[in-house]
Amino acid sequence: MLLKKVKINKYKSYSKPQEFAVEDGITRIVGKNESGKTAILEALFKFNYLNDKPEFKYNAEFDYPRNEIKEYNSLHKRENKSVVALTCTYTIDKKIVGEIEKEFGKGIVSKPTLVLSKNFDNQFILDELNLDFSAFTKCINDKFKFNESLSKELLDSATFDELLTACSNHPEEFKEIQTKLESINTSTLGMPILSDNPLAKYIYNKYIRDHLPKFWYFDDYYSLPSKIELSSIKNNNRGELTQEEFETIKALIELTDLDIPNLDENNYEAFRVAIESTSNIITDEMLTYWSTNKDLEIRIEPENPTSGKRYLNIRIYNKAYRLTLPLKNRSKGFLWFFSFLVWFNRLQGKNGSTYIVLLDEPGLNLHASAQEDLLKFIEERLAPYHQVLYTTHSPFMIDSTKLNEVRTVYDSSDRHIGSTISDALTEKDSGTLFPLQAALGYNLAQTLFVSPKNLLVEGVSDLLFLKTISEELKVKDKVGLADDITIVPVGGLDKVATFISLLHGQELQIACLLDTPDKKGTTQKLNDLIIHKIITDKSIKYCDQYADLSINKADMEDIFTKNDYLSLFNAAFTNKYPEIKMSDIVGCDMPIIPQINKIIADERFDHYLPARTLLCALDKKPYLSEATLTKFSQVFEDINQLFS
Repeated sequence: MLLKKVKINKYKSYSKPQEFAVEDGITRIVGKNESGKTAILEALFKFNYLNDKPEFKYNAEFDYPRNEIKEYNSLHKRENKSVVALTCTYTIDKKIVGEIEKEFGKGIVSKPTLVLSKNFDNQFILDELNLDFSAFTKCINDKFKFNESLSKELLDSATFDELLTACSNHPEEFKEIQTKLESINTSTLGMPILSDNPLAKYIYNKYIRDHLPKFWYFDDYYSLPSKIELSSIKNNNRGELTQEEFETIKALIELTDLDIPNLDENNYEAFRVAIESTSNIITDEMLTYWSTNKDLEIRIEPENPTSGKRYLNIRIYNKAYRLTLPLKNRSKGFLWFFSFLVWFNRLQGKNGSTYIVLLDEPGLNLHASAQEDLLKFIEERLAPYHQVLYTTHSPFMIDSTKLNEVRTVYDSSDRHIGSTISDALTEKDSGTLFPLQAALGYNLAQTLFVSPKNLLVEGVSDLLFLKTISEELKVKDKVGLADDITIVPVGGLDKVATFISLLHGQELQIACLLDTPDKKGTTQKLNDLIIHKIITDKSIKYCDQYADLSINKADMEDIFTKNDYLSLFNAAFTNKYPEIKMSDIVGCDMPIIPQINKIIADERFDHYLPARTLLCALDKKPYLSEATLTKFSQVFEDINQLFS
């Protein structure tokens, strides 16, 4: 059975009903701290948790919206009425429908949808189970083959009560039917469930209840200690351990298939074999998805019970340094991941039930790359077998190609409304959307770096100039930029060193074509990268190497002849600045940008517009003389050579 929709009616910060769709695979719940993300998972796992402990049930005193608790208590005392906490909508599996049809006839389930609620008295309420009663009466009629008169009365019964009345009118003929109906009406199968429809209630309890998915919850508190005293597990005594730690320890012991009541009687060698086998399983799982450090090995080591007590020591062996450390000495992120794998493997070992996995801020202490490993684990190992709902505010726990799976949670700051839930497309709060925007930005940045060969330039105008002129040169059978080189605008000369470092970490080929720097700091940063062999000196080209100037200072625009660039500038700014003529340029061997700035009395103009003008021009000839094309062709020849 699949969970399709959840409606939170009343729960903690949710004062007004909030409804959201649940994905068949992964549903990603995003929101700021204290927005109400965790409350969603709490409300879900208390709906149908995998065990029946009191702490996993609704408690109005703690869970009902605090500003309304007096009204609830009054209603409960006065009318003995509870309030629905949560409603879940499921799709019923075809196999289950088939089993129901065997007893009650083909078509008895008119729509494979189950709507189930649970109130603060922890009573289930059967809101919707779509049954076609006529299919039931037809099934009975086909089985007993009554005469025409009895068949008509049977088939005309539209409800359970009408069919009971028909049976009472013909006690002898409908005796077997009446016996069946009475057994349905008085059935006490399963847990009590509130419903006015005896047939729906019976079908739910007999065919559906045991297939209802259980919720499995994991958060930061379910961590393993480094040393486990086994007699405490045997005696179910957690001592100073938290309940979550105790449950995780029991999960680890369960993985070994050891008999907990008889731990002390287990043969030591057999005991050790079981423990080591479990260690190997978890190590293999860990190293498959823990790319941060592949030299680690998990060792769960039993102590020989010389003191009368048997212990398990969990240590992490580092093959690179040939030493072991207690589990607690590893990072919080590693400890979380390891404990999570123990829980996951325990979940895999439980048969006979369907589980929906709830993860609260998974991997919060993990590095960004480790969060991506965890996301990969969720998508590859969890989602194919279990529906998963997880909360996060980390952009690295969001797949930017699957924003349709995101639900956003926002605290309205209105106590009459409380927290609200929406999908990513309709959310308006910028703070809530920030992780999604960051994920998109990260993905965009990654796609810029997919080429093995990258030419860094300062801005978008440089990219447009180079791409446009390269294509023009190729049309004229001259040397342009090689097709396998990607031009990457970095957003300014001061960001070049940072981008080089990032690209170097991706193990890609890098070259630069830059304006000549006039700040010593920028030059020093680039020199430092050269000294540390992050980039070679010859891989950085400056525009003054290709400009006909008397000083070693040039921009991309100085590779054009002065006349060509002025033509572009005038065309781009026809309605903004007076036309600039060559006679206005006083220093033909000086950079052109500072001179234009002085003429227009503006410290900076939009350098992008002349580049766009060149790109959009159907005829490039007025802007690209042979002299300009020759200089750019030399630029491309040198750049291509760097990547050859």
